[in-house]
Amino acid sequence: MRRIMQVLAVLVLPWVDGLRPSGGTAAAADEPKSPALLAPRNRMMHDKGVTSVSFSPDGKTLASGGGDKTIKLWDVTTGKERATFKGHTDGVWSVAFSPDGKTLASGSQDTTIRLWDARTGKDRASLTGHTSWVFSVEFSPDGKTLASGSVDETIKLWDVMTRKERASLNSHIAAVVSLAYSPDGKTLASGSRDKTIKFWDAKTGKETASLKGHTDAVISVAFSPDGKTLASGSADRTIKLWDVRTGKERASLKGHDDIVSSVTHSRDGKTLASGCNDGTIKLWDVKTGKERASFDGDTNSVSCVAYSPDGKALASGGDDKTIILWDVKSGK
Repeated sequence: MRRIMQVLAVLVLPWVDGLRPSGGTAAAADEPKSPALLAPRNRMMHDKGVTSVSFSPDGKTLASGGGDKTIKLWDVTTGKERATFKGHTDGVWSVAFSPDGKTLASGSQDTTIRLWDARTGKDRASLTGHTSWVFSVEFSPDGKTLASGSVDETIKLWDVMTRKERASLNSHIAAVVSLAYSPDGKTLASGSRDKTIKFWDAKTGKETASLKGHTDAVISVAFSPDGKTLASGSADRTIKLWDVRTGKERASLKGHDDIVSSVTHSRDGKTLASGCNDGTIKLWDVKTGKERASFDGDTNSVSCVAYSPDGKALASGGDDKTIILWDVKSGK
């Protein structure tokens, strides 16, 4: 995985050694009061660094993508591997379950997006159209559209039923690293190496706002459950909270010592979790902007974090090839 990161630094982001782009789908979590309430439950591994994790809607399965070109499915209760999906010819950068849990999408360094039957592992379709690495894939809340972001500076919207490209959004002037749909499905947010966040009308594909404030690439974006706040993590080592209606910056959260690779909201919207290339995971009080907890992600670089739908587990992945399921509720 370190080799992939170095290649990425040279070809895509020459200002950083160790970028991990991540999507930012909001997910559920109980509110931990201290690091003592977060303890490793299960450990799972790829053959190379882990780039993305995503829980199924029912919370029983965790999907992970890695630099080893595979997608793996894990039993959340036991930590045992359920399946390995093979088909990509290069590293997998992003994985996402459809809202009904029946389809898994993956975006790869091989420039393609694949749609998989989440139950059987059958490769249903390969979507081609991007001309460079696909960093992020995200289903719309109704499951009818898949959005993808790429190093080719475009966002593409795909009809999930027909597998056809519906639109190509082209306002960014550098790699599109992260995508997130608002809970109502009306707005798509994108984070880019050009240091901006853009809002798009999900129906028409028109740009509706461009948020500026980060001083380096925007690596991860995530809407709050009520859709009123957007969180963004950046290579400038900060997390920003934005008012979605006005586009104004509400807060800047500082504390990480390296690239903020992944951000995600708790279900009640009160807590934000962040993963960082400094190897730490932090929990933030969204209302006050204060850090609630910080703990070692047990890796040199945390590339991705995600909460389970029931709020009992937090998954993290890193460049040490390991996925850790942290028990949020009981601390075991």
